Amino acid sequence: MRPDFGRNGTIRARKRFGQHFLTDQGVISRIHDAISVQQDDRVIEIGPGRGVLTDRLSKATTNLTLIELDRDLATLLRKRFPDTDLRSIDVLDVPLETFAEHRVVGNLPYNISTPLLIRLFKEPRIVDMHFMLQREVALRLAASPGEKAWGRLSVMAQYRCLIEPLFDVPAHSFRPVPKVESMFV
Repeated sequence: MRPDFGRNGTIRARKRFGQHFLTDQGVISRIHDAISVQQDDRVIEIGPGRGVLTDRLSKATTNLTLIELDRDLATLLRKRFPDTDLRSIDVLDVPLETFAEHRVVGNLPYNISTPLLIRLFKEPRIVDMHFMLQREVALRLAASPGEKAWGRLSVMAQYRCLIEPLFDVPAHSFRPVPKVESMFV
């Protein structure tokens, strides 16, 4: 089986994985600046895709782990970033203790973001987390009691974390363009 390449020679997004690749360099720069990775940070990137954020993270720290389910993308990432620890596995199957003492970042597949977040909230030793999320989910994380978006996810998130919505990311920043707006938190 061969990778599914698009017209421009890059691997195409797969609908079954909920893939939407971030392509806006301005947004990528804002994410990198917001995360502010230092040389001695231990970082796990979930869903690195084609490696646009990975490229910057790998220059900032030597302790970078990538978790990518798509085998074709994992092959591409292994070639581009041979010095990183790459795990081609479903992030929901990664032992929770793997995330301890790490900063966790990623452009999460929106179809698994809520179950993944609930799972990550159970590991108290995670240093911090920065994610691209569907805007609706991000607003639920940050909702206050009495707001329409307030619920179980809000309670769990705010018990474990200080939730800070950092900036909106328009749909046209991705390829293919998703049907929802995004937010980086």
